[in-house]
Amino acid sequence: MAYYLLKLLPPRPTFPFDMTDTERELMQKHSEYWQMFTDKGIVIVVGPVLDPDGPWGVGILEVDDDNAAQTLADNDPVIKANAGFRSVIMPMPSIIIRKSAA
Repeated sequence: MAYYLLKLLPPRPTFPFDMTDTERELMQKHSEYWQMFTDKGIVIVVGPVLDPDGPWGVGILEVDDDNAAQTLADNDPVIKANAGFRSVIMPMPSIIIRKSAA
């Protein structure tokens, strides 16, 4: 297995604070999509990052290879909707991970 950092960049820096109702519905689908893979153990963590330079989303994925990571990113509802989001995938050649979240 391989690990990847997925960075999701929103359509604008103010997105979390001024999203439209349509964007809010799209974000609900986005959350459901990533929750499904978190429940399956494919995604270790996913969530928003309130970076002072502009917010973005992060996911840490545990998948077979680059193609699997890219497929997950490409099938995110916010990417498929062509709503101005873009994703960046970066391999993580080694990680230290805790044994339990308890």
